[in-house]
Amino acid sequence: MATKQKVLIVDDDENIADLISLYLKKECFDTMIAPDGETAIRLHKEFEPNLILLDLMLPGIDGYEVCRRVRAASQTPIIMLSAKGEVFDKVLGLELGADDYMEKPFDTKELVARVKAVLRRYKQAPEPKENEPDLQQVEYPDLKINLTNYSVEYMGKPLEMPPKELELLYFMASQPNRVFTREQLLDKLWGYEYVGDTRTVDVHIKRLREKISDNEHWEIRTIWSVGYKFETK
Repeated sequence: MATKQKVLIVDDDENIADLISLYLKKECFDTMIAPDGETAIRLHKEFEPNLILLDLMLPGIDGYEVCRRVRAASQTPIIMLSAKGEVFDKVLGLELGADDYMEKPFDTKELVARVKAVLRRYKQAPEPKENEPDLQQVEYPDLKINLTNYSVEYMGKPLEMPPKELELLYFMASQPNRVFTREQLLDKLWGYEYVGDTRTVDVHIKRLREKISDNEHWEIRTIWSVGYKFETK
């Protein structure tokens, strides 16, 4: 029997949390509810969820700080929930490491679909076998990206990177010097199920640049008013 995937629901609104839990349990998820930020941080360690649904407005430690602390310790996928709809909140949430963002009120079925979509993206491929013929890897001076086992080596050392950032880097690096629009990257890597805007791509590119600097042989280049490309020199 397959092990149920676990979702930690962090929301101080008991009615909303219970409703989300009910729908997720119907889809065979195991759930636990945290009514505040401190409890969420503790349960993240104890419950070891596969995904966190995180409300931003929490008593005590807010959702932004919970996201910071979780992301500092692990790459557990996070979907932020908030009644706020300003672009600033979405961008800040993504910059802190959230994988998706939904505004309240939301359709519960859509939320469940988002949970499944994010978990699918985070399901890593198995370790490659010896002499694996379909190894998905690209290599440049000081940079090696392996999509088969989701690893990145930068300047000769392993580099921790969330799956979505790694997929974005691999996708561009595997097709060097080709320009991709933000819409193309959003569609290819987030898929038709993702309901977001192109700013999501900009945020992930920014996070990539913070981790890897341009090299004399390659760079992640912005093509103004168009998109991005992985350029080799």
